[in-house]
Amino acid sequence: MKKILLAPSILSANFSILGKEIKNVLDAGADIIHFDVMDNHYVPNLTFGPMVLESIRKFNISCPIDVHIMAKPVDTLIPLFAKAGATFITIHPESTYHLNRTLDLIKDYGCKVGIALNPTSSIDVLDYIIEKLDLILVMSVDPGYPKQKFIFNVVKKISKIKKKIRLSKREIYVSVDGGVKMCHIYSLLKAGTDIFVMGSYIFRNSNYQFVIKKIREKINSFYIKK
Repeated sequence: MKKILLAPSILSANFSILGKEIKNVLDAGADIIHFDVMDNHYVPNLTFGPMVLESIRKFNISCPIDVHIMAKPVDTLIPLFAKAGATFITIHPESTYHLNRTLDLIKDYGCKVGIALNPTSSIDVLDYIIEKLDLILVMSVDPGYPKQKFIFNVVKKISKIKKKIRLSKREIYVSVDGGVKMCHIYSLLKAGTDIFVMGSYIFRNSNYQFVIKKIREKINSFYIKK
């Protein structure tokens, strides 16, 4: 059974004790931290900057961090987040005029390269950049808006993306982000999801170890039934 990764989104964490919140979810069994950057321009919300990421690293958080940048223009932010401690930098194709150059910039700064696709975005862009990618983030809600419901049509999109990855013969993670709950896990696993980004579903529970254990049990039961 392959390792399915859990990536709590700290957008739902308690910001007043952010370092402690991150340590607690990692101790409870999370694998990656999902760090949402919003600029109130590309998306209608305003969140974290590179100084917050740097402070997290200084708090001895050494796990992989996926910095999902929902900002335009994006190129000037990439060096800042890379130097602050990003592992992955994931951007939206619409956030740059020259996508290949921007993806190369991420790699040049020593980070793994991610591309994020909105619910209605075409996957055709992957045909031209897939050889540069380490991660494809599939948005299952429109980015930037809180309290949205999971858009189920993205399950078909994930299946199509996995076919493209298999044809490319590259190892690329497929991550899903937005409104993901326990009832969606089987469908997403069947489609080929490797990473589950879950924010409020984890952080709204006082017992992170309990909720992450339940998510793991749900994932494991899928493979047992297969």
